[in-house]
Amino acid sequence: MWAETSVLYQIYPLGLCGAPAENDGRVEHRLERLNDWLPHLERLGVDAVLFNPLFQSDRHGYDTRDFTQVDCRLGTNEDFRQLCEALRAQGIRVLLDGVFHHVGRGFWAFQDVLRQRENSPYLGWFYIDLGRDNGYHDGLWYEGWEGHYELVKLNLSNPQVREHLFSCVRGWVEQFGIDGLRLDVAYCMDRDFLRALRDFCKGLKPDFFLFGEILGGDYRTIVGEGMLDSCTNYECYKGLYSSFNDANLFEINYSLNRQFSDDPYAIYKGLHLVSFADNHDVTRLATILREKRHLPLAYTLLFTMPGIPCLYYGSEWGIQGDKRDGDHALRPALERPEENELTGLIAALARMRRGSGALCRGGYRTVHIANRQLAFLREWAGERVLTAINLDANGCDIPLSGLDGEAEELLSGTPCRLEGRQHLPAFSARVWRLRETREENNR
Repeated sequence: MWAETSVLYQIYPLGLCGAPAENDGRVEHRLERLNDWLPHLERLGVDAVLFNPLFQSDRHGYDTRDFTQVDCRLGTNEDFRQLCEALRAQGIRVLLDGVFHHVGRGFWAFQDVLRQRENSPYLGWFYIDLGRDNGYHDGLWYEGWEGHYELVKLNLSNPQVREHLFSCVRGWVEQFGIDGLRLDVAYCMDRDFLRALRDFCKGLKPDFFLFGEILGGDYRTIVGEGMLDSCTNYECYKGLYSSFNDANLFEINYSLNRQFSDDPYAIYKGLHLVSFADNHDVTRLATILREKRHLPLAYTLLFTMPGIPCLYYGSEWGIQGDKRDGDHALRPALERPEENELTGLIAALARMRRGSGALCRGGYRTVHIANRQLAFLREWAGERVLTAINLDANGCDIPLSGLDGEAEELLSGTPCRLEGRQHLPAFSARVWRLRETREENNR
C-alpha cells in the first residue's frame, strides 16, 4: 500500500488557521491561508496530509454538528475542494479525521431528539434514557465519551447511523477525492463497525488507507486482516522521547524489538504502524526533550525505525507547546511556515526514507545497545541500512560486529568504509547503506 512508503503531515486546521474557539456561525475563508503552505510541504517531502476535524462543529471539531459541511469558521466545501486539488497537483494525498464514535450536542439528529424525545426518529442513534436527567438538564440522560457529555456517543450498531456515516465518507471521496481516514478513539469503537467501514471504504478505493487512534493495549484488536490497515504507535512515541530524557536507549530498543524484530514472538511484525514524535494531544517534542541537541537525533530515529512517520505542523522547525498549558498551546495559529536547519534535516530524512526499501519495509535487528548509544539494522530485498545514534555529550566508538566494509552515508551520499569499531561524535546520528560484498553477490 502507498502509505507504507509515505511521510504523513498532520494539520489541526481550526488551530493553524486561527479560528475562534466557539462556532459563531460566520463564514470566514480561513482555509485559503493553507495555500501558502503548499511549497513548504513539497520541499519537506510530504506524501499525504492528515486534516484533523474540519467539519461543522460546536467548538473544537471533535464535537461535530454536520459531517457534510466544512466548518464555517474555515470556509466552505468549495474552499476545501480547491485545496485538495492543489495538494493532488503536487502529488500529495489527503486524509481526514473520521470522528465517528461521538458527535457534539449541536448535531442535527441529537437536537431533534431533544425536541421530540420519544417521537424522534433518531432516538435509536444514541444511548438515551428518557427516565433520567443529565448535567445540562435536558430531561433525559445519554452516554458521552468517557464522561465528557459535550460529546454524545453514537450507536454504531444502528444500521441508519452506519448508512449516514458511510454516505458521508462517500461524499468526501466524491467531493474532495480523499485517500484515507484517521479514526478518532478507534479503541472505543464497535469492532463490527470497523470491519463494515473497512469493507465499504475498500469498495470505494482499494488502496484507501484506514488507521485508528489507540493509546495502549494490543494494537491487533483494531489492526489486521479485515480490520484497519494501521494505528498510532503510542508505545514507541513514549519510548522515543523518554529514552533520550532518561539516557536509556534500552527502552526504545526494547519496544522496537518486541514489535518488529525477526524474533518469532515479535507482536507486530509485518505491520506498518503510524509513528510520531508529537501530535495535537501531547506536548511538542521540542518542549519535552530536556537536551535540545537531541532533537535532530530523535527525528533521525523516527525516520529510520519501523513505521510510517507522521509530522505535526510546526514541529519540523522546533515549535514549542506544553500540554499542561491546555490544548490551545498545542494547536496554535501560524501565519506561514518557517524553515531552519531542523526542517532541512527532516526533508533530507524524508527523501532518504523514500529511496530505501529497507527503511520503508525492513524488520529490526539490534547491532549495539548501551544507555547512550544505539545501532540497529534494517534489511529488505538485499538492501541493508544501518542507523547509529550517540546521545552523549562525548564522542565514542561503537562495535559493528560483522558489518564492517564499504558503505554509503545516506544523508550526504558520501562513500565511506565502516570499521569493526566506528566512531560517533557527540550528539550525532549516522545512517549508512551497506554495500554488498563480492561474496554476497556470488550467492
